[in-house]
Formats: sequence, structure tokens, C-alpha cells
Amino acid sequence: MTCIRTEARSLSRGLSRSWEARRTRSRGRKFGFGLFGVVGAILITAAPAAAQQLTPAEMNTALLASLWLIVAGCLVFLMQAGFALVEAGMTRAKNIGNIMAKNLADMAIGALAFWALGFGFAFGSSSGSLIGSDGFFLSGMSESFAGDGDVLATPSFFFFQVVFAATAVTIASGAMAERTKFSAYLIFSAVMTGFIYPVVVHMFWNGDGILSDLQIGDARFSDFAGSSIVHSAGGWAALMGAVFLGPRLGKFGPDGTPRALPGHNVGFVVVGVFILWFGWFGFNAGSELAMDEWVAHCIMTTLLAASSGVIGAGALIWKKTGAVDVGMAGNGALAGLVSITAGTGALNFTGAVITGFIGGVIVVYSVLFIEKKGVDDPVGAVSVHGVCGVWGTLAVGLFARHDDAFLGRGEAGLFYGGGFDQLIAQAIGVVVIAAWVLGTSAILFKVIKSTVGLRVSEEEERAGLDVAEHGSPGYGAETVTVG
Repeated sequence: MTCIRTEARSLSRGLSRSWEARRTRSRGRKFGFGLFGVVGAILITAAPAAAQQLTPAEMNTALLASLWLIVAGCLVFLMQAGFALVEAGMTRAKNIGNIMAKNLADMAIGALAFWALGFGFAFGSSSGSLIGSDGFFLSGMSESFAGDGDVLATPSFFFFQVVFAATAVTIASGAMAERTKFSAYLIFSAVMTGFIYPVVVHMFWNGDGILSDLQIGDARFSDFAGSSIVHSAGGWAALMGAVFLGPRLGKFGPDGTPRALPGHNVGFVVVGVFILWFGWFGFNAGSELAMDEWVAHCIMTTLLAASSGVIGAGALIWKKTGAVDVGMAGNGALAGLVSITAGTGALNFTGAVITGFIGGVIVVYSVLFIEKKGVDDPVGAVSVHGVCGVWGTLAVGLFARHDDAFLGRGEAGLFYGGGFDQLIAQAIGVVVIAAWVLGTSAILFKVIKSTVGLRVSEEEERAGLDVAEHGSPGYGAETVTVG
């Protein structure tokens, strides 16, 4: 299978940089992947699209790939419910309606913004530049199956991509919980999915993006399913949101000592974690963009990394406090999932366990460090997605064994004889993504704060955003404690 992946990449690299060719190029949003990629590349170089005639076997292969994208996209779509439950459970009862409204808006606004602008910025043509320049409102895409074997020219590909965009913006919701104006959050959601996140995608995952062929020596930057491109992007935006908002009332004492503001429903947290874990099988394995034997490999690395993340975070917090904090253990699972997302196709099972375990340990120290620095992140989103996203991307440079068709070679990790080049390439990608998202989101939050305002009033915050922003409590009044 590694040979097929390498051949697909090699074939596609010789194509022209037209919109059709780029969709089968480098797997950069894994264009031209697996056996389907080889078939697609050969077909496109052999004849004009209109003249292509697929055999029944080729059509079945294309339909299966399209079906797999739809199924995987549905799994990722379900992650929105997981994010909503985790965020709601880790915050107070008086804000549950607001939290659910934000997550609902992320999907609705995200889908429309990505349809109108984001997909074009991410995957439109624009050789070697920062953003795409066509494909807006899905212009040029068939509204049904393309029929020429190119699944990446179909609505199933857009569907798979739009749920990734919604994930990136939803990450910030938790860090901004309990004090953000709903109107301000809607603006952020639209800009994040319509511009900030798509530019990251174009730079690295589009075939002709400015950094799609980032190479150091023999090493090429690899982020298979988005530890940095999706999760760190969301995490850095979350950090800027939390910084510009400031902490919740009562979070820090007069001397700056952090105080606990306990969430109201640990059951929501655990159920939300399991929903996210379930959806992540689509997130990682769906990024294969083909139904082949490597789908099972990605599912296994995802399972093992999440499991070891729970152990890492749970054991550490138990040692530090004398009790297993359920919320922190849940964040350990999410930390393991984020950590394996970049290397799910490149790491072996042992590498996945190590990466997930270290991610679980990192998230505990990161949550405590960020809180100590005066940043109020109610759900640990910056640590889970931003910091562990960085770790997962760097882990590819340490533990990569298999060619995931980004890497272009096996045994690329430092610990398998690949040298430091891969680690350096990964670090450069991490820094570029962080710089772009931190800079653009800081400008965005500054503009929002200076115009419509970013934070609710002290009175509204104390009463709870359910009543202040949505007109009624999320629970019956007798279940809500004000303060």
C-alpha cells in the first residue's frame, strides 16, 4: 500500500496546475490517494474530463470513496454534539442555553460561510499563493456525483471539509464560555470558517498552496488529519478569545490565585467525550479519502492514542491531587485524540500509544500553567487543541514509520533513523499556523471589541447568559444558581 501511495503522489506531481489536476495532485487535502488516486490521475492525464468513460469497476470504486466521505463526514458532524455537551458540562447551569446556541450557530453559520467563501479560499486555484481565487459558492462543482471518477469534485468532498471547518471554530467556544456576547461570537464564527481557517487549509492541504510542498532535505511537512491545521488553529483562536475577554467574574482572587468554578454536570462531560471519540474515527480514518486497509489502521491508532491519553492525564492528576478528576481524565482522552490526528496514518500502534499518553500528561500541565498565567479557559480548549495539536504534529517527526503520502517515505521519524529534517519541517508548519491564526484572530477580536463589543455586562454575566442573551433559562429556574 505504501508503494501505491507513493506512486499516486508521484503521478499527480507531474500534472498541470489546473483546477482539475490539483484535485488529484498530492493528497494535499490528500488529493489522489490510494488506488483511487492512481486511477484518477491516470484518467485525467489520459483524456479530457468530458470524454472519460469509467468501467463498472472504476465507477464502483469512485462511488465507494464518495460514500466513505459521506459516512465519515456524518461521524464528524456528530462531534458538534460532543463539543456542546463537554462545554455545557464543564460550565455552570445558568449558561447551558447559550452554550447550545453557540454550537448550533457554529454549524449553521459555518456551513454557509464555508459554502460561500471558505471552500473557495481553501481549495480554489491560486498557484503558490496564500488563498484560492475561485470555487466560491461551489462554482464549477457538480451538484451530483461527477461521474468521472474524481470524488474530490463532488458534494461529498465539500461535506467532509465543511464539518472540519465547523470543528475548528467550535473549539474556541469553550474557552470563551460564560461571558461572550452572542452577537460577537456569531461574527467570529463567520470569519473563522469563511477566512481564517480556510487560509490555513490552502497553505498546506491544497495542491498548489504556498506551503503544500514544505520540504526540509528529504522531509515533507505532514499533518494527516489536522492536529495543527484544524485543532491548533482552533486552539490559538480560543487563546486570543480568552485573552481579549478576560477571566470570568470570581475566577481569580485579589492576589491572582485561581479559584474553581465547577461545572454543573460531569455526566454531560463524559457522554460528550464518548461522542467526540466516536466521531474522531471518521475525522481521522475519513481523511484517508478512500476505503482501503489503511482505514482500519487509522481507526486503531485513534483508539489507542485516546485510551492512553485517559491513562496519562488520569494518573497524573491522581498523583498531584490524590483523586482522579473526571473532567481532566476526559480531557486526557481528547488530548490523545488531538495528538494522534497528525500521525494517525504514519505512526505504528506503539507510537500511537506513546503519543497519546504524552498528550494526556501534557494537557494536565498545560491547563495548570495557562490558568496560573491568568488566562481563564473554562474547558481547557487551548491546552487540549492548541498545545496538544502542536505536540501531535511534532510527534510525526519523532515516531513516523509509514508513508502517509504526505511524507513520501517510510521510517521518517527521528527514532527510526529519519534524522532531524522531519522534525524541523513539522516545527516550521506549527509556527506558521500559530503565527497566522494568532495574528488574524487578535485583529478580529480587537475589531469586535471596539465595535459591537465582545463581553456581556457584569449584571448579565452574574444572571447567566441564558436569560440575558436568549430570554429564558436553559433549565427550570429552580435548578439554576446565580452567582
